[in-house]
Amino acid sequence: RERFDFGGRDVASWFPGHMAKGLRQMRAALRRADCLIEHIHIPLSGRNPLLQQVLGIRPHILVLNKMDLADPRRQLVSTQVHSLVTALLCASLQIIPLVTKLVDNSPRYHRAESTEYSILVIGVPNVGKSSLINSLRRLHLKKGKATAVGGEPGITKAVLTRIQVSEKPLVYLVDTPGVLPPKLGDMEMGMKLALCGTIRDHLVGEDIMADYLLYTLNKQQHFRYVHRYGLAEACDDIQTVLRHVALAQGKTQKVKVLTGTGNVNVTVLNYTAAAYEFLRDFRAGNLGKVTLD
Repeated sequence: RERFDFGGRDVASWFPGHMAKGLRQMRAALRRADCLIEHIHIPLSGRNPLLQQVLGIRPHILVLNKMDLADPRRQLVSTQVHSLVTALLCASLQIIPLVTKLVDNSPRYHRAESTEYSILVIGVPNVGKSSLINSLRRLHLKKGKATAVGGEPGITKAVLTRIQVSEKPLVYLVDTPGVLPPKLGDMEMGMKLALCGTIRDHLVGEDIMADYLLYTLNKQQHFRYVHRYGLAEACDDIQTVLRHVALAQGKTQKVKVLTGTGNVNVTVLNYTAAAYEFLRDFRAGNLGKVTLD
């Protein structure tokens, strides 16, 4: 397929009350922040333009999450991000030194005599902001997690108090709730965010998400799914692929069939469970290294 047919569908808007509240709190917290760390899953679609508009200009670092799952042939960040943003494709070890360097070489927006660094961590939902904070605490303070994490969007509901992540230099991070634009007008962007778990699967539909994933894998010539699910060759028909997924992963369900002699339980392939398994394999890296942008 040269283009994906969305069939007139629209990605559901998902802007709960805690997002609007969180955005207001972020504006207030920004007055005390020296630097922004924007955590992203995908280089371009993973950024929320609303955050960029309301949070102003100051040292700004992009951190690409799950770099080990990204396609090394498709590194768009370094050439397409705004010149005021420093793109960071790295491990946690590099973040604190880079923050201190950028802040020291920039005008301080508050408390010029202060020697501590305050960083606001922003991003869309379920991108791993809380995990980043906990990782930095383990690395620099040898302490456990300070903020809750989870595998679905919406775990962090409000801007939290400052969390210390380093002693020398003294660095505090502030976790924030993930914020999506109030309306996702671009279907392609919405689908990419959904595939990364930023939007809850059921709001978009596992069936169309699986189909778009297949379209993307074929378009970028990632064919690991062929061997994984026992297909003879690459395929553009999602029902055929899901049938093989269900067979390979044992995704079946029992349904009741009414016959002339009574009800009979029949075991059939569970295509919904197969679609979810297909998405889960992608998110776990089992279908290869893929960058959606």
